[in-house]
Amino acid sequence: MVLDIIILVLFAIGMVAIAVITAKKAKTSDDFLLAGKKGLNGWMSAFSYGTTYFSAVIFIGYAGKFGWNFGLSAIWIGIGNAVLGGLLAWLIMAKRTKNMTLRLSAKTMPDFFYKRYDSPFLKKISALVIFIFLIPYAASVYNGLGNLFEIMFGIDGTLITILLALLTAIYLVFGGYFATSLSDFVQGIIMLAGVVVMVVYFMINDKVGGFDVFNRLESMDKGLFVSYGNGGFLSSPLVALISLVLLTSMGVYGLPQTVHKYYTVRDKKAIKQGMIVSTIFAFIVGVSAYFVGSLGRLFYTEMPGGVADNIVPNMLNEVIPSGFKGLIAVLVLSASMSTLASVSLSASSVLAIDMYKGEGEKAKSDKQVTLVMRIVCFVFVLISIVIALLNKKYNITAIAYLMGLSWGTLSGCFFGPFVLGLYNRKLTKAAAITSIIGGLILTVVLIVVFGGLTAGFNAGAGEIIKAGVGQSPLIGVICMVFSIIITLLVSTFTKKPAPETVARAFESQVENLVK
Repeated sequence: MVLDIIILVLFAIGMVAIAVITAKKAKTSDDFLLAGKKGLNGWMSAFSYGTTYFSAVIFIGYAGKFGWNFGLSAIWIGIGNAVLGGLLAWLIMAKRTKNMTLRLSAKTMPDFFYKRYDSPFLKKISALVIFIFLIPYAASVYNGLGNLFEIMFGIDGTLITILLALLTAIYLVFGGYFATSLSDFVQGIIMLAGVVVMVVYFMINDKVGGFDVFNRLESMDKGLFVSYGNGGFLSSPLVALISLVLLTSMGVYGLPQTVHKYYTVRDKKAIKQGMIVSTIFAFIVGVSAYFVGSLGRLFYTEMPGGVADNIVPNMLNEVIPSGFKGLIAVLVLSASMSTLASVSLSASSVLAIDMYKGEGEKAKSDKQVTLVMRIVCFVFVLISIVIALLNKKYNITAIAYLMGLSWGTLSGCFFGPFVLGLYNRKLTKAAAITSIIGGLILTVVLIVVFGGLTAGFNAGAGEIIKAGVGQSPLIGVICMVFSIIITLLVSTFTKKPAPETVARAFESQVENLVK
């Protein structure tokens, strides 16, 4: 236990040290948000992308819940994350995003929408949506960390949540994006080492039995080896599994915190490196996490405490020996703190740059904008903590569904206008607005409808909403498809963008374009 605490303390000291060392590199808003003009190399970009992608939500929430539901089939989620969310995402988006944001001089996703579609309204509405819906995601990460430390170390989850939020705020507020990227690189190495140690200890455990694990799970229930499509549409394991693969893999295409990584990648060589390294990283981390989660039924006949979020922490507590528990805790901490920093940075930047800075003669100074960005980072962390603690106290919904709600809503609003906007010159301002507002409305409608179908329309409003949020992966996928279709459809019938707007986004030549 003492060794575990020492490892955790050293990790915390290391993160504070990174903040102090990099503080002088975050003097301007460009430094704070984009790590300066030079950009990051492929390895740092890839590790920043991967550590932002994965957090306590996957290790504690998703791996536990869906590993319990689907058994080994949950590993398909990790494979999808690597192929669709890593390899394909970089192929489709990295070069285009880097070049178009350079041409438009766009620092954030709302800034991209404003300049790509020549719409101040798009800038404001997208900034508001991003800030609001990144909060439940951050809260879900804090909840996951609190659960882990409560079960593995017997430390009060509320105290841990507050301390970790303070630590994240320190190295983010002082060091900005460069501090985040440097810590991501260190944390990424820790994550890779940690998941290898974690899998090895599980494989040698008597309840798992090495490679006999496959026969053991299949003999218990064939559904734990292969998920079948039995049941109605909303209750079909196959539909749920496909929804999860698509949401967690394709959802990153429309998330400001992951898209932001392409803004800062240095050049063509860095993009190629980033694509390869992030794919391998996602495969190792994603498959390992879901593999461990799929072992839950070998350890327990019922969910510990009746809560899916307790499965993985209890297994880790049982399998990992003292000393290595500290390493595993740092693994989850590394995954989570990098995600929290990126999410906080994305949320704060949209308010500081897209809402506060202003235009022309009324524009605030760079020093003022950077100060506001730091303040909003802290406020965002504070709000996220409050939501996390309320969720813990009142058990509003599971960790996995808080993340699903956040990812599904954001990607359901932005997928079409952003991804298609990188390629299609004919997309219109009206189409982008329709996608964002329509995505919000559709999300609310589907939560109520699916919640009513699941819990019964005679149930109370709270139960219907809770059940509806429980269908968030499927809702998110439907909204992403809606965003693509509505963006293309409305663009066909509405006023085309001005030639100069299109030329600025697709043709203008500026410094550092990736050829």
